[in-house]
Parts: sequence; C-alpha cells; structure tokens
Amino acid sequence: MRVIGRRYDQGQPVSLEVHDGVIADISPWRGGDKASLPWLAPGLVDLQVNGYGGQEFTDPHLTAEAVERISTALDTVGVTSYLPTVITQQLDVQLHAVRTIAAARETLSAVRQRVAGIHLEGPYISPEEGPRGAHPLEYCRPPDWDEFCRLQDAADGLIRLVTLSPEFPSAPEFIRRAAESGVIVSIGHTNANSQQLQAAVDAGARMSTHLGNATHAYIHRHPNYVWDQLADDRLIATIIADGLHLPPAVVKSLVRGKSPERIVLISDITALAGSLPSQPGPHHDPCLGHVEILEDGRVVVAGQREYLAGATQPLHVGVTNVMKFAEVDLAAAVDMASARPASLLGLPGGHLTPGSPADLILFHMSEDDLRIEIVETMVNGEGGREKGDRRTLNIEH
Repeated sequence: MRVIGRRYDQGQPVSLEVHDGVIADISPWRGGDKASLPWLAPGLVDLQVNGYGGQEFTDPHLTAEAVERISTALDTVGVTSYLPTVITQQLDVQLHAVRTIAAARETLSAVRQRVAGIHLEGPYISPEEGPRGAHPLEYCRPPDWDEFCRLQDAADGLIRLVTLSPEFPSAPEFIRRAAESGVIVSIGHTNANSQQLQAAVDAGARMSTHLGNATHAYIHRHPNYVWDQLADDRLIATIIADGLHLPPAVVKSLVRGKSPERIVLISDITALAGSLPSQPGPHHDPCLGHVEILEDGRVVVAGQREYLAGATQPLHVGVTNVMKFAEVDLAAAVDMASARPASLLGLPGGHLTPGSPADLILFHMSEDDLRIEIVETMVNGEGGREKGDRRTLNIEH
C-alpha cells in the first residue's frame, strides 16, 4: 500500500510504502499540487484517556467490548496508541477495571494494537480540595505497595504509569519500588512541599501529570508545587492544551519553562468526549458523580466553577492549540503528542522512518485558525476512519 502526503516535520510531499504493518520505504513524491495534499504524521499517543463516547474505564460494569469500542472510536480523532486511565475509586472497582482492560487486550486484536498499557491515576493522591480535583474524597489514600501489587497482578502487569502525590511518608519507598519494576511514576494531584517533591524525584519519579491543573484555587506565590516541578529538569510534564484547562499564557510559560522536549500533550478526556450534551447544565458521570457543563464548555465538579472534571476535547485539539499558544511549529507540536509519549512508553512508533509501525494519520489543517481535520487513521497499516474514497485520500492498495 502506498500513502501520499506532506511530511509534518519537513513539509515535503512523500510517497510512503507500507508492507505487513510497517513503513517499508519513504521517497519524494513529485506529482500534482502539493497544497492539496493532506499532512502525514505518526499516529497520536495519548497517555490519559479516562473514557469516551459515554463510557468510563473506571466503571464497575466495564466490559471487554466497551474497551474495544473506545479503542476503535479513538481512530476518529487520530489516536493510534493510548493508556486507558483508571482513577481513584474503591479497590474492587479498580480491580475490575484493570482486569477487564487486560482481558480485552489479551483477547481482542483491535485493543491489543491500540492499548499500550494502563494509567493508574490515584487512589494515592492528596485528599485536599483542589489538588484532589474531581476524584472522590472517600477513596483517596496513601501509597500502599501491597495494594498496588494486587492491582498490577489483576492487570497482568499492564500498569505502565501511576500518578500519585508524594506528600505521604510512604511515597518515596513506593516510588522507588515502582520505578525499579519498570512503572513510570508521575507526580500529580499533590499538595507536596519542596522537600517531598525532591525526594520523589530522587526516588525515581519521572513525570508531572497535567502540570498546572489539579491545584488549589490559590497557592503561595513561591515556593509552590507548580514552580518546583517546572524547575526540575528531571521531570517531563504532561499538559492539557484544550484551551479550557490552562490559559494560553500558562501553556506558553510551561512550554518555554520546560522546553518542548520535556512536554507531552495529553487529552484527559472522559466519557463526555464524543457524547457531549448539546446544552450546558448538570450531568451525572458514572465515575465522577455529579458534574456540570458550563456555557464555555468546561466540565466542573457540580456546585462551583473552579475545579475541572476532566476534558472533552481530543488530543489533536491540543496539538494546534500549543502551536498557537506557545508559538511552536507543527513538527514540535505533533512530537509532543506522538514521538515523545511513544518514547516514554518504549514504543517503536512516533516516527516516519522505514521499519517503524505504520501507525499514521492524514489530516488537513486550516491556515487561518490551524484547526485539524483527521481524514484517515491507520493502525499497523490498516485504515481506521475513512472519509470519502481512498483515491481522494491519496492511499493506494
């Protein structure tokens, strides 16, 4: 199969040959109008997907079929690999969720091709109002290694990323053991002080989860847990650049402070993504409970307007927003959502090079507002979402 498009990182038209699910060859393409070609890039890799299309992963009734539906639905927004994210809940719900995701990956090829692991976001997070975000207070608790091992066993070793707060005395030892086992530890939903944050990084923490969010409404000007994480070059920061979670100036400051090489874009989408009600107002989320959709599109914990309850915009929205907000080019923005998270997870994708998996997206991007329209997603060389016939998409079999 041959795919024709403009390389996202060079802007040059190329013809890309795909054989047996991998990129076999890339050569210059010299026919037709360059401007009419879609952009060609590696598929997006999302480290934080809580749910999609009305279905949450942290659900006591989650089924393997539901995991498959979410996995294939993400093709429509250009995500070819992702981490289903299980959030703070009672232990039996979390055990069911990770067990079901692992079983789906074992038995369903569509899930196996797309699910790169599991992100456990909580329950080892701060119970403080603000840092806790929308996570239920009654289940927030200190890190417990034996409990985590139960979860990892239920997940058949699939937990690749755990978000926790290092404010607890048990945190450094937990982080050390998790890191030694190959799990990426990310700091998030935290009220940790400077010493606790440094101890966490010294013990092996490598990331910050949605830096700038899940914080108190008001924090001390300095020091505080945002500045400390921003300043530590050992930490890679994930950010939600949906235009709602962080103001443009904050996105720009985080990208400039960390550098694009230490930023990973995430969506943090929930079940409301792909099924957002047409009217703002109260809504019951099966995992988060009572939330409210505001007029500007933000989803917040019901009864206030400050603390957000996940996102509804897919990852490619963050790609164009970070271009606008932080003044980076398309190549840098896409890499924040593809090559960089792929590298963190040790995945072979995220690159347009021969031998790499043919996890690809073709998209158009408007020049005026940089809005992306995904026109084709390929996973292991197989087309996911198509729009029109293949000849108009510059894909030939």
